[in-house]
Amino acid sequence: MEKGKISSLQMAFMLYPSIVATAILGVPSITAKYAKTDLWLSPIFAALIGYLTVYIAYKLHQLYPKQTVIQFTEKIIGRTLGKIFGFLLLFFYIQNTGLILRSYAEFVVGSFLVRTPISVIMISMVILCAFIVRGGIEVLGRAAELFVPVFIFPIFVLILLLIPDLEFKNIFPVLGDGIMPPIKGAIVPGGWFSEFFLIIFLLPFLADMKKGMKSGMMTVFTVMMTLIVVNLMVLFVLGSTTSTKLYPLMNVSRYISLADFFEHVESAVMAVWIVGAFVKISVFYYVSAVGTAQWLNLSDYRPVVWPIGILIVEFGFWSFPSSMDVNRNDTDVFPFQGILMQTIIPLLLLVIAVIRKKNGQSNGSNSS
Repeated sequence: MEKGKISSLQMAFMLYPSIVATAILGVPSITAKYAKTDLWLSPIFAALIGYLTVYIAYKLHQLYPKQTVIQFTEKIIGRTLGKIFGFLLLFFYIQNTGLILRSYAEFVVGSFLVRTPISVIMISMVILCAFIVRGGIEVLGRAAELFVPVFIFPIFVLILLLIPDLEFKNIFPVLGDGIMPPIKGAIVPGGWFSEFFLIIFLLPFLADMKKGMKSGMMTVFTVMMTLIVVNLMVLFVLGSTTSTKLYPLMNVSRYISLADFFEHVESAVMAVWIVGAFVKISVFYYVSAVGTAQWLNLSDYRPVVWPIGILIVEFGFWSFPSSMDVNRNDTDVFPFQGILMQTIIPLLLLVIAVIRKKNGQSNGSNSS
């Protein structure tokens, strides 16, 4: 079905924007509602879900090295239950790809292209992503390798330019209300960290398999540090008003002014968002297409790329009537849905798989 190979670095470049791209814009304000001035601590607790998810995915991959979760689930819990879980997981990924697309389009239309129909933004992005998905895992890996530095560079520039506006006293008091507020604030970003389960679809195509676990864990750490730095920057500039902003990073970028000449750098934030969203949507799109082909027992995933693209656009349009409903889903539904589908259920699958392996080995030794 897929003959291409990617390196561990390319896999990391595919995973990094898949989590960070959507998290850096909205998560600071969501986290601040619970953690307040301790919002920078929440990514540390949320990252624990990421580490656990990568560990689970890698251990499952070791047990079934040449298969994805859609294929080996049937061996663990049986064909019927495996097909049901595979369908639910694919529905989850296709629906959430549509929501990512919708969030991207809402941000672009609401902040910049206010007179452009949102359908034009969504359809053009899906068409662009469809071509790269049809190109295969190697094309996707090379594209991520090319675009991720473009994604990271504006963030560094933004941080450097914000230094004169930072109020370091905004960080105090640290843990003034105890440790529970930052833990509560970690629930929503924890949903984003559970997306590291995407690694289960990438590991079978890894050329340097021994580096898979290390690369995944390092990517979790890098995402965690990125969110900590972004949350601190937002906190140092906006202080207690962080929770009232829809896109705090966008508001922070408007503070930049050098010699009354270098101003209005919101375009840098938009560049980060577009590049990151492109890689993220492409990765989710690829996983959805490959998973669907495997679920249907097809020999090639490319025939389902365009039908999946249509479903993604439809879910983006019809899942929620307004941007407020999309934001509400991001805070009230997705974190729990994501952790359930990508961490808790895979953990149960791993436990069942390990028990079945041990029972199989013990039965084999007894018969001999």
